[in-house]
Amino acid sequence: MWTWALLPVTLAVFGIIGMWAVYAIAVSNSTVNITEEFPFISTCGSYNPQSCLFSQICNICCVLALWIVTIRFQQVRDLGSGSHLNTASLVLGFISSTEISILGNFQQSVGMGVHLLGALLAFFLGLAYFWVQAWLSYDSLPSHDRKWVVPVRVILCSQCTCLVICMFVLYNTGFRSEAAICEWALVICFFALFAIFAAEFRHIDCLKLTVQNKKRKSASDANGVYTIQEIH
Repeated sequence: MWTWALLPVTLAVFGIIGMWAVYAIAVSNSTVNITEEFPFISTCGSYNPQSCLFSQICNICCVLALWIVTIRFQQVRDLGSGSHLNTASLVLGFISSTEISILGNFQQSVGMGVHLLGALLAFFLGLAYFWVQAWLSYDSLPSHDRKWVVPVRVILCSQCTCLVICMFVLYNTGFRSEAAICEWALVICFFALFAIFAAEFRHIDCLKLTVQNKKRKSASDANGVYTIQEIH
C-alpha cells in the first residue's frame, strides 16, 4: 500500500509550510522585527493572531508524528529486527512527539519554563529517536533502498546534531540571530527525516490493529483441567 508513504510526506510538507506561514504573519503584522534580529520560531508564534495557528500546527504535527512512530515500530517488529532497540525508539518517539504539542500550547508569553522544557525534550529525544532509526534501517530496508536511505538519514542526523550544538553555543554567547537560523534549519532537517520514512512505508502491504485477544477458560472434566480458547 504505497499510499502509506504519503503520511510522512504530508507531515513534512504541512509542518514546513505551517512554520513559515507563522513567520510570514509575524513579519507582516510587525510582531517581530527582522531588522533587529532574526526571530526564533517560538518568538514568531508567541503573539496573536499567529499564536493560535502555531498551536494548531504543533498539535496536528504531534498527532501525525505519533501515528508515524507507531506504524514504524510495528513495521520493524514485524520484520523481526532490533526488538529492544525498537522498543526504546518507540518510547523516544512518543515522548518527543508529545513535546511538540506541549511547546506549541505553552508558548513563551504563557509559560516560558514549560515551553523550554518541551523544546529541549523534543529536540534531544527526537534526535536520539532518529539516530536509532538510522541504525534500524540496515535491517528494515531492501538493498536497493538501503543504499541511499541510510546515508541520507545519517547525514541528516549528523547535521541535526551539529545544529543543536551550534544553536546552544551561539545562544549562550549572545549570537541570537545565528542561533535562530540554526533552529529553523534544525526543524526543517527534522521534518526531512520524517519524510524519509516514505521509503519504508511504501513497502507496507497492510495495516492491522488488534485491540484485544480474549482468553476464555472452561472446565473440561471433573479433574480440574481447563481448556484455553482464544477469541479474535
